[in-house]
Order: sequence, then structure tokens, then C-alpha cells
Amino acid sequence: MSFHLILFLAFAAVCVGGAVNLLVQRHPINSALSLIAVMGALSGEYLLLGAEFVAAVQVIVYAGAIMVLFVFVIMLLNAGVEEQTKGSRIAILLGVPGVLIVSVLVAWVVLQPSGTADVAIGALPGPPNEIAQLLFHNFLLPFEVTSILILIAIMGAVVLASKPEARPGKAE
Repeated sequence: MSFHLILFLAFAAVCVGGAVNLLVQRHPINSALSLIAVMGALSGEYLLLGAEFVAAVQVIVYAGAIMVLFVFVIMLLNAGVEEQTKGSRIAILLGVPGVLIVSVLVAWVVLQPSGTADVAIGALPGPPNEIAQLLFHNFLLPFEVTSILILIAIMGAVVLASKPEARPGKAE
């Protein structure tokens, strides 16, 4: 086994373990920390693929800024330990067959011969200047609309988290 394959499997194990831990945790802060571990492992996968810029963006934007925003909103909402429910019968009736079908489809796609030639790491185009040209020129409007939607979501979380104050002149 090559060193790249060993690293790939190690990062994949961290990703899967973090994702399972994210779902199992009952406290939202612990789930957010598990998601940070998943995003860090994904940046390692990107490094193995030769996409250094995407790996840096993954760490800076997602594991850094977005997760700080998630933790801020969780703390702002003062989310406590999640209540455990029994679950719905419909979720079990549709979820279990759905997971089995998706698992079989993923296994089938992975085991099919691809029929394509291997591409050397770093052989595909994608330096930062081309990505910047696409992001800030060709896709500027969707990029800005996304930032406005995130701002609106933050404002909504603040409004939902704020406690209604007693209005002056009203008897309680």
C-alpha cells in the first residue's frame, strides 16, 4: 500500500468517525466540534488530491468562519442538551430501505470500472487566479446573494433568540 492510500484511509476514517459522532452527540456544541474535525479531515483529503487552494479555503472559510458562526448561533440560542425521542414510524419505514438502497447504489458505482485514464495529481487546471476570476467575475451575483442570505439568517437567529422585553406602560 502506498503512503497516499494510507493517508487517504486515515483521513476518511476521521471524516466518517466525526460524522457519526456529530449525529450521536446530544449537545450542539459537541456536534459543532465534531463537524470541525470532519472539515479538517476533508482539507487533508484535498491536499492529497493536489488542491492546496481548496484545502486552505476549507480550513479558513468552513472550519474557521462558518463554524465560528455556528458556535456563536448555538451559544446565542442557549441550546441545551437535545431531548431524545422515540422516533417516528414513517422515518423507520422509509429510512431503513432508503439507506439500504443508497448503500447498494454507492457500492455499485464504486465497484464499476470507470473506463477513464488516471490523471496525475495537479494536472487539472485550477490555480487561484482562475478560481478568483470565476468567483468574483462570472459568479459575482450568486456569491453576493449568498452572503446576503447568510446575513439574513444571522439576523433571524438573533431575533428568535432575543427575549421579549416588557413594554413600558403595559401591566404584567
